[in-house]
Amino acid sequence: MTPQPTESDRNQFPGKLIVVEGIDGSGKSTQLDLLHKWLKGNGYCVYFTEWNSSPVVKRTTSFGKANKLLSPMTFSLIHAADFAEHLERAILPPLRAGAIVLADRYIYTAYARDAARGIDRDYVRTLYNIAPVPTAAVYFRVPLAEALSRILAGRPELKYYEAGMDLRLSEDPFESFKLFQGRIYNEYEQIAPECGLHVIDATGSIADQQKQFRALVEPHLSNTLRSEVLPLAEVLSAEGLSGRYVNNN
Repeated sequence: MTPQPTESDRNQFPGKLIVVEGIDGSGKSTQLDLLHKWLKGNGYCVYFTEWNSSPVVKRTTSFGKANKLLSPMTFSLIHAADFAEHLERAILPPLRAGAIVLADRYIYTAYARDAARGIDRDYVRTLYNIAPVPTAAVYFRVPLAEALSRILAGRPELKYYEAGMDLRLSEDPFESFKLFQGRIYNEYEQIAPECGLHVIDATGSIADQQKQFRALVEPHLSNTLRSEVLPLAEVLSAEGLSGRYVNNN
């Protein structure tokens, strides 16, 4: 049997991995987008990634959702497969190159959502032990009632799995969503201290949250890859322009 990687083994990359987590409506995506723009404006090589974004697994997930075929365990395993493929294709290469990877949700999303669907917590953590340890992981904490207000305002309908309807919490999609989000919120409250997530109060102003976020990230930026020091050939290759550049010159 192949030995499982230790935390030290999973953290040996020159690049930096910055992760944001939080329940729907916490504003984490807005804060990550602002950080992204700030880092790019300062010349850093930055790559952005989202949860559940592997094109290889997407069709299977979409089919299962459309036909309501996904049990909690099936949902968990599909997301784990999605993450493993996305890790190899989109996260590890820039980390190995020394760049900054910004992740809008990471393994802690699986920890929270799978446990909220009744999957054993220890099992889920073992499932994701291939994941690199983040340089910084931030949990944007917002009261559940406020998050629900932000999300549900103006929403005419909710998707079946988004609302947690598969869990039979309520026949009403909006009530089911509230109960499901409450479960996820409780899981995050346990995960944050367990996994060392840095907590930022998401009820503060956008500017104040961003100031705290940048202050947390900035000490980790030394020796990080910056775009202006890349060799021209490498830049052109990354953009798929090397052949055209050579042909035109």
